[in-house]
Amino acid sequence: MIVIPAVDILGGKVVTLVGGKPGTEKVSLPNPREVALDWERKGAPMIHLVDLDSAMDRGDNFDAITSILAKVKVPVQIGGGIRTTEKAETLLNLGASRVVVGTKAVTDPDWLEELALSNRHKIVLALDLKDGKVQVKGWRESSSRSVKDILDRTEGLPLAGVLHTNINVEGQAAGIDADSLAEFVAMCPHPVIASGGITTADDLRKLEEIGASSAIVGLALYAGTIGPEVWSVKE
Repeated sequence: MIVIPAVDILGGKVVTLVGGKPGTEKVSLPNPREVALDWERKGAPMIHLVDLDSAMDRGDNFDAITSILAKVKVPVQIGGGIRTTEKAETLLNLGASRVVVGTKAVTDPDWLEELALSNRHKIVLALDLKDGKVQVKGWRESSSRSVKDILDRTEGLPLAGVLHTNINVEGQAAGIDADSLAEFVAMCPHPVIASGGITTADDLRKLEEIGASSAIVGLALYAGTIGPEVWSVKE
C-alpha cells in the first residue's frame, strides 16, 4: 500500500478542513506549487490534488493546478468539481496521471462508463460517505443511490480505483473507522484508495490489513503525526 499526500486548494492556499467545511482550516499554506514540490522532494510517490473551490462551485484554482502539473515529476491525481468530459480530458492532457470524479459520476453512471472506457485506468471514482450515505456537490447533498448500487454499476469498468472518503472522521485527527472501510473494500470490485481520519502509522497498518491499495493523508502529514518516511506501508 502506498501513502499519498493530499494537497487541497481553497482560495489559492493549501488547507485542511474538518468534514470539508470552509472556516475549519487547521492548516493554511500560501503556495500550492511549493507544497507539492516539497512533498515530491521528501519522496512522495504521487500527489493528490483537490480543487475545493471547484468542488463547491465557488470558482477554481486552475492556474495553481497547471503550475503544479508543469513542475512536479511524480504522478499527480486531481479531483474537485470535474463534472464534464472536457474538463477531465483537459487535465489528463495537461499531464495529470488520473482524474477523480464524484458528483457527475454518481448522478450519471452512463457518463462515468463512457469516460472510463475512453480513458482506461485513468479515472478514479470518488465515493464520499457520511453516515453511510454518498455525498455529492462538495459534500453538501446526499445521493439517493446506495453504495452497493453505484459499485455494482462499475463492475467491469477499467477504473484506476475507487476513492473512499469517510466524512464522519475526515480532518479530525481521531483515527479511521476500520469496520466501515472493511465492509466497503469487501464490496468494491476495484482497488480502494482510503481517505479520512488517517492519523498514525498504526492507522496505515490497519488499512494495509483491510486491503486498501493506497491511502491519501492530509492533516497527519502536515501536523507531523505521520512522517514522510512512511510512503510505503508493509504488514
